[in-house]
Amino acid sequence: MPMTEQATGAHHPQPRARNGGSSSATVEHVTGAQSLIRSLEEVGADTVFGLPGGCILPAYDPLMDSTRVRHILVRHEQGAGHAATGYAQATGKVGVCMVTSGPGATNLVTPIADAAMDSVPMVAITGQVASGAIGTDAFQEADICGITMPITKHNFLVTRAEDIAHTIAEAFHIASTGRPGPVLVDIAKDALQSKTTFSWPPAMDLPGYRPVTKPHAKQIREAAKLITQAKRPVLYVGGGVMKAGATAELKVLAELTGAPVTTTLMALGSFPDSHPLHVGMPGMHGSVTAVTALQKADLIVALGARFDDRVTGKLDSFAPYAKIVHADIDPAEIGKNRAADVPIVGDAREVIADLVQAVQAEHTEGQTGDYAAWWKDLNRWRETYPVGYDLPEDGSLSPQQVIQRIGELAPEGTVFAAGVGQHQMWASHFIQYEQPATWLNSGGAGTMGYAVPAAMGAKAGMPDRTVWAIDGDGCFQMTNQELTTCALNNIPIKVAIINNGALGMVRQWQTLFYNQRYSNTVLHSGADTDGNAAKGTRVPDFVKLSEAMGCYAIRCEDPADLDKAIAEANSINDRPVVIDFIVHEDAMVWPMVAAGTSNDEVMAARGVRPDFGDNEDD
Repeated sequence: MPMTEQATGAHHPQPRARNGGSSSATVEHVTGAQSLIRSLEEVGADTVFGLPGGCILPAYDPLMDSTRVRHILVRHEQGAGHAATGYAQATGKVGVCMVTSGPGATNLVTPIADAAMDSVPMVAITGQVASGAIGTDAFQEADICGITMPITKHNFLVTRAEDIAHTIAEAFHIASTGRPGPVLVDIAKDALQSKTTFSWPPAMDLPGYRPVTKPHAKQIREAAKLITQAKRPVLYVGGGVMKAGATAELKVLAELTGAPVTTTLMALGSFPDSHPLHVGMPGMHGSVTAVTALQKADLIVALGARFDDRVTGKLDSFAPYAKIVHADIDPAEIGKNRAADVPIVGDAREVIADLVQAVQAEHTEGQTGDYAAWWKDLNRWRETYPVGYDLPEDGSLSPQQVIQRIGELAPEGTVFAAGVGQHQMWASHFIQYEQPATWLNSGGAGTMGYAVPAAMGAKAGMPDRTVWAIDGDGCFQMTNQELTTCALNNIPIKVAIINNGALGMVRQWQTLFYNQRYSNTVLHSGADTDGNAAKGTRVPDFVKLSEAMGCYAIRCEDPADLDKAIAEANSINDRPVVIDFIVHEDAMVWPMVAAGTSNDEVMAARGVRPDFGDNEDD
């Protein structure tokens, strides 16, 4: 984060003159806990995912009386954090989770880190021991502000009841403005119990926090000139475009310039997959066309992207012929990994809108890009090296086919949340994303266990949408208890377990780089209950486990039953549905750029290095 947005330590609100906002505000005499709940109501937090405990318990009493805040009782605090993230990613609003001190708070560390890496607006509220006991190693005490300092956009320690309202207002403002991110509010138990007054809106005091949203006109003009002068430009679109709500503007810019568009894992759906200008996802498991387009480009226009190592591969060999236009709301990202020829600090929506006008001005003056030769190359690569898969020779289920059919049979506007690993990559390739906010995943942190609670959060925030969680049998065993939460709270998500009996992506690396020595990646015993060779994880029995948690569950092993199983799941909307898909264990994710190697070494399939048939780089 830039200095203006950086978490520089726990912020302790100081006494100050309070004006309570507008003069017409009604002053209420309340407890700190009541002030917290009233503040959540006023900032528009309609859903809170949480789990009570001793230090946060005072807040749960007035929460019971709120008619504006729905609380969803999770089964594990990690589930609360990922649910808040899924809610935020699907709705565009700030996700909220609330847990108690000590282990309750530390169980939020993973989802907070996850939200920080993916720039998700989230406010995490934690109880803390009484202010007089802080620092004494009191029962269930943990310095959660210190622990989360590196992974929050900002955090607050509140020890006075009168500071709760303005702190909540500030937390929501920080989380949702500039580069979004998680904010933690740690509240001492005695602050929740003490008496105070409440009025809204409170005065906010955030010296130094002034995110720049409007780009500099000179930089915009320079970028437009480079776009019209380039021969091989690429629009490299990251998750920031989605966060800024700039997808409509992106489509206008792409069609105006005629440049190819590549969307990162975090940006899928920001530009329609079916659009002829879309060349796929870049990166370690990106399409050959997208990876190669960036390598051979003479201009990369990076919009809300951060030149992540999964996209660039070996950094010093990435896009060696390209000038770089880098637009980001976070100035700390610009030049962090790759020097920018034209740096642009600003909100993606405003940047793209201004770029459209500047490119139009270039066109008016007769400066238009000629990309005909570039598109000839791109189309040849697309036709020669499409993303695809082979069906297993033994007639078993192909995981790619399962995921592709889920996407094809899903109702329009379905939201897909994926875990992390092979199934995540297959879901990114074989489901068509035509709309923004229909693809949720853990991109930066790569958190196993993300899918089920994130899908729960998305469905809670978008109850009229179908929500599918695409999960692996490894990921599913980390957070599946939240299916109980879904069943008891009328959150009918659908879960596809891509069950290959292994930690699939790690097993793939062992196949390719460790001489097929499968150390601790097999999740089954080697035989099923009848003594036959095992196919898929059978302990636990995911069907029985899911039924025990209040779900409708079925197992699908035969390709002939695939469409029927998916249709049955889509038809059930009164409870969660889980399908245990037993798939072939040797399926791999292709294309692939091996870690630490250059993107020039992209493999289209095992043993297949693309032959581009040219040496025209200049």
